[in-house]
Order: sequence, then structure tokens, then C-alpha cells
Amino acid sequence: MTESPAARHHSEQQAGSLTTGSHILLPDGRRTAEIDQVELEHDDFGSPALVLASLSGGGTLRVAIGTMVTVVDGAHDDVTQLPLPADLPEAAPPVETAAPNDFRQEQPGGGTGPIAVAPAVVVPPLPPVPPAVPGPSEEELALIPAPDGTPESVVEAAAEAHPDAQGVLLLADRLSKGVNFKSGSCLKDLSDLAHELFVTHKDADGALPVADLLTVLPYDGNPGRWTSVEASLALASYICRQDGQDERAEVYEKLIRTPENQETDPFKARMAAKVRQRSLNEPNLYDKEIFRSIDNSNHDAEREWRLLRLESLLFLRAHGGSETIGMSELDRRISNELEAVRS
Repeated sequence: MTESPAARHHSEQQAGSLTTGSHILLPDGRRTAEIDQVELEHDDFGSPALVLASLSGGGTLRVAIGTMVTVVDGAHDDVTQLPLPADLPEAAPPVETAAPNDFRQEQPGGGTGPIAVAPAVVVPPLPPVPPAVPGPSEEELALIPAPDGTPESVVEAAAEAHPDAQGVLLLADRLSKGVNFKSGSCLKDLSDLAHELFVTHKDADGALPVADLLTVLPYDGNPGRWTSVEASLALASYICRQDGQDERAEVYEKLIRTPENQETDPFKARMAAKVRQRSLNEPNLYDKEIFRSIDNSNHDAEREWRLLRLESLLFLRAHGGSETIGMSELDRRISNELEAVRS
């Protein structure tokens, strides 16, 4: 049915808030039509994009969800009923359509009385929050042994095992003055000592207790301090995997994801997950720096860059790989870098 809009009250609202029973001004600007049924068509991202309004007089209007349309309110007992013009530009003739699927939904119907004004803005549902990775339980944390003595005694034992290793002795000398877990530089020295023992001297048994001085530290929201803890967690996970201690390695791998469970806002958590996945898929492996050092025959610089690449690969390994680098490929690359820096 269509009718003249004379003596009617007009209001503007977005197409997404139209309901069954609404009378709208047609695109010709002269006639109105009653909506018999409303369906929403979603875009490829799952958000409402198009309103398909079936008119009681026949035909369908296709309107973008954000388009402002004129809704005619008020009584219409004395309004002349006019047939819907066949050549209405936006009103296509009825066609057979497939059954509604998950991408369409029918709006609730309205009666013949006054039309309730719907909200002006249609808000799509919130995106799903990335699943939170549960932290390790108390039983799992018990798999990480307590240090044998004070942190200083653990460092001293590592130095005594390598009396001729200048790198180990230099780090141990700085740490012997006292291990301060609130100091970022102290945490960095502990992490470097664990890597020096494992990478350079192939001392996994000595590196793991040093790394465990850091792996049990909680995430305090400071990215600078957490970088050293993260590197130690990745190293400890790799050592345990190589030694067949898979359950203990899983504890380190859960702990390394601790910062990912801190955000409670769904939108921020979703954005952080996207950024994190992008960094996992495109990690900085220092290719340019390594190739430049090789071209310049600067072996010391090459080794330093390869050590940074090794840390990145160990982190990826502890995090479970990425969409671009699988676990077997990571194991191969880690083995290659260990061989390169040890030679």
C-alpha cells in the first residue's frame, strides 16, 4: 500500500532502525509505503550493511544501513491510498529468494498502533575476545625447583664451574655484589649469564638454575624488566625440551604468555592479539644486520646479531611457533644459529 504523505508527521531515522509496520517516504519523494518485513544483510566482516525492506504493496527497497530515511507517523484514516508505481527505481519486483541464513535476521514486528522509535544507531555485536591462556597451577609451578641457596650462591657456583670463561666471570663479578630483582640491569645480567653458559659453553645444567632465578618472577607490567624474564623463560623451555622434560617446559611456556592475559577490555584485547600475531608472523630476525656484518667481515658484530636472532627464535619456539614458521622449522633454525655462534 502507498499513500500521499499529506497531513502526516515526518521524522528522520537511520534505515537500520526500521521495523515492520513503519511507513516510509519512497525515493520519489511523493508517496509512502508500509514495510511488511525487514531483513538485514551483513558484510563479509559480519557487520550489518544493507536493509532489505519488503513493502506491503509489493516490491523491495534496498537501503544502506546508515542512510537516513523519512518515516511518516500519525493517523491516516483520511489519506488517499495509491497503488505502488511499477517503475519505482529502488523498489524491485518480488523475486524468489533463498531461505534466510545465519547472515540475515528478521526484525521484530510492529502493530497497527503508534510506531515506537528505535535507536538511531545500530551497534554490531562486540568481536569475540581472544581465548585466555590459563596460567600454570600450583602443582605445575612445583615442577620448577627452588634455588639451591641464595641467588648469589647460584651465580657463584656457575662461575666456579667455568674458571677460565671471561664472559661468565665478568657477569658473575657484577652479580656477586648482590642480586636486586627490582633492577632491570641486574635482571639483564642474570639473563645474559644463563645464555652465556648455555650458548657459548654448552652448559645446560649450569644455565637452567640461573635462568630459574628469573622464570619464577611475576609479570609486573614493566616491559623493560619483563624482556629479561621472557628471554630466560624461552631459554629454560628449550633446555627442558631438549632434555625430555616436556611437562616442565610447558610451565615455562604458559608463564611466557602471562602478559597476554592482563587486558580485560574486549576491544583492546582483540587489537593486542592482532598486533601480537603480526609480530609472531613477521619476527625481526636481524637478516639485514647479519648480512651487513658478513659483507664487512665483522665477525664480532655478526655473532652479536646472531645471538639476538637466536633469542627471537627461542621466544617463537616457546610461544608455540607462528602462522608462518612451524615448530620443525624453528628447531632447524635454532640448531643452525647455535652452531654458528659456537663456532
